[in-house]
Amino acid sequence: MSAHTLTRRLAPAALLAAAPAAGAQPGSGWGLLNLPQGVTPISREVYDLHMLILWICVAIGVVVFGAIFISILRHRKSLGREPARFHESTAIEIVWTVIPFLILVGMAIPATKTLIAMEDTSSPDLTIKITGYQWKWRYDYLGEGVGFFSNLATPEEQIYGDAPKGEHYLQEVDNPVVIPVGRKVRFVLTANDVIHSWWVPALGGKKDAIPGFINEWWTRVDEPGVYRGECAELCGRGHAYMPIVVVAKPEDEYRQWLAARKAEAAEAKAAAGRTWTRDELMARGKEVYGKFCAACHQANGEGLPGAFPALKGSKVATGPVKDHIAIVLKGKPGTAMAAFGPQLSDADIAAVVTYERNAWGNDTGDVVQPADVAAAR
Repeated sequence: MSAHTLTRRLAPAALLAAAPAAGAQPGSGWGLLNLPQGVTPISREVYDLHMLILWICVAIGVVVFGAIFISILRHRKSLGREPARFHESTAIEIVWTVIPFLILVGMAIPATKTLIAMEDTSSPDLTIKITGYQWKWRYDYLGEGVGFFSNLATPEEQIYGDAPKGEHYLQEVDNPVVIPVGRKVRFVLTANDVIHSWWVPALGGKKDAIPGFINEWWTRVDEPGVYRGECAELCGRGHAYMPIVVVAKPEDEYRQWLAARKAEAAEAKAAAGRTWTRDELMARGKEVYGKFCAACHQANGEGLPGAFPALKGSKVATGPVKDHIAIVLKGKPGTAMAAFGPQLSDADIAAVVTYERNAWGNDTGDVVQPADVAAAR
């Protein structure tokens, strides 16, 4: 087995091993064995509820096992004790029915209060739509005109064992989701292909993203910081490469970030209307390919035999341009080839098609412009 193959197989396990530490607060001793407290009001409520139930269970255990051990010690046969002969005690039946009932009611009241608070998404200051894709996330800031994909940013050299692992190996992204500190943020979650699960431990919540269904969740982070998580649903072979990074910024910094994002969106719209040079398309296409295509077709375009076809020398990448554009736009039903038309701009699709037709020795010389993609749509 090659080093690259071994690393590919072990990478998901490496992410799962790192998962408990994602977003956890630093601690030592007992704190490392307990649940993290988190950084949101809800996460702290969940932690307090956990501790309350834990100590109730500890108290029950002490009473029950204490009674058992005392009974064994004081009423053992070696002391000449004779077993009592009685049954059907109405008083005992009532006691051991009423006491557990009261304990359960005492546990249910704070638990219900916490669950209701977790589901209360009313009156948000900001709503973000989260859509799960294999294997990336899309974030749309509703009412702000801002939307972007968030992809794994760990270099391939680290994943394949050709470079030392970074501090945030497999838990770093190119575009983190940014939220303002001290404001209620509502998330609406869905998925484009299979079931995903958006989970950031420090925020104290986890929700499934299900195709054709909308889930809701909310958070409020009171302190600036970076909080990491990952998809918690086994969503395919790239599951280990689908991290989440949430950056909480002060209000003024958040506003600056939002303005910059809006400017980028306007620039991208303008870019779709101009003619690009071949060098520009190749550079942009290589970047897009690395983010959206390399996970399946591999960075060298050779694919994975039996799973994902090669693009190097393929009929798609060297055949008619219109067919190449069409399969990128619409995907291929019945296969893992997704439709990238809803995911990528005309400029991005033009760039990646140009790159695929001229990389790895394909050298078709074809140059695809955003206008060609717009016409194909």
